[in-house]
Amino acid sequence: MMIKKCGISVVFIWFLIGGIGHFVAPDFFLQIIPPNLPFRLQAVYISGFFEIAGACGLIAMRSRRAAGIGLFLLTIAVTPANVYMWQNSQLFPSVSPTLLALRLPLQLILLALIWWSTKTERHYSYNKNHQSR
Repeated sequence: MMIKKCGISVVFIWFLIGGIGHFVAPDFFLQIIPPNLPFRLQAVYISGFFEIAGACGLIAMRSRRAAGIGLFLLTIAVTPANVYMWQNSQLFPSVSPTLLALRLPLQLILLALIWWSTKTERHYSYNKNHQSR
């Protein structure tokens, strides 16, 4: 249970800080969105809002699973930005190409951590009871 709380804490901090960053430094996030996507600035603010909302949703057990699902889907939705950065590393000289390449596997780890850490005890007990029948 303590390990799970650590996982939730990591997810909470990751998305809270990231979400705040969307409002503090929108230009950074704007430049990582592929230029062919419409409403880029709005996407920065909307995704930042949902990162903060999702992080806050992790606090209460009652909303944790829904917040986890939302953050999981949001993480998938921002994948094009990560791919764009990786494919256009010359546009981001301050970020090492190795780090850009590692972002995609790290994103898979983040997805697994979100899913695992936000799975509520009710789901665990249901699955255990269901399997024993």
